[in-house]
Amino acid sequence: MNDFTPPDDVQNYYATFPEEERLSSGASQLERDRTMDVLTRVLPAPRCRVVDVGGAAGVYSLWLAERGYEVHLVDASPRLIEEARSRSARATAPIASISVGDARQLPRPDESAEAVLVMGPLYHLTDASDRVLALREALRVLAPGGVLIAAAVSRFASAMDGFARNRTGDPAFRAMRDRDLADGQHRNPSGHPEYFTTAYFHRPEDLVHELTAAGFRDVVVLGVEGPAWILSQLDRVWNDEVLRKDLLAVTRVLEREPSIIGASAHLLGIGTKAG
Repeated sequence: MNDFTPPDDVQNYYATFPEEERLSSGASQLERDRTMDVLTRVLPAPRCRVVDVGGAAGVYSLWLAERGYEVHLVDASPRLIEEARSRSARATAPIASISVGDARQLPRPDESAEAVLVMGPLYHLTDASDRVLALREALRVLAPGGVLIAAAVSRFASAMDGFARNRTGDPAFRAMRDRDLADGQHRNPSGHPEYFTTAYFHRPEDLVHELTAAGFRDVVVLGVEGPAWILSQLDRVWNDEVLRKDLLAVTRVLEREPSIIGASAHLLGIGTKAG
């Protein structure tokens, strides 16, 4: 019997960490724009119905609603759901529905959406059976021929972050990183707010296996940021329009390169439901 309640440390993390602002600064801007680029290419055309699972305060939901999609947001964090409701109420194109829920037991009917985004739950489901259960829930909600886009954190994210931000002098960080590399089970006993919370970090092949095990077809995994997210001069590049466009173009070229995919901080698994 599955417990459909996120662990206390995960809930506490999102109760205090300003996740609603994360995608608006630093390397997370690269994550945001690259994710939007992928969604633009793989989602069906508006006005199809999209369920955004783990959509937090609605950054992607509101963006999609503005583009003409009917978006239904589900997230496990009550605080972030309230933030999403506040933002949606002020938006020109509001989110169609916003609800607290767990990715493993979605409050949505069978075959009721043309696309499902799972943009965070796979991070925090540390047991493989729970991750597959969440993906099967997405499959249930999808109409035949519908598309899934599922985000994961790369197995190698903490190692690369340590190099980029000189964190390796901290013994607590090294211990956390070494466990990430060994088995992907990310834990932060130090409580350091920049070291994230309880999570599972995927290798690209893990994500392929889980989407396939859940019943998806035509599965591919893309690297979101490529190696550029660790650049010390990323802010300078990002603030230069010409350099930013070039960075995004090269990162798109690298998104399917097997030798580069795992260097991204985030991965996107894409699959379809049999028609």
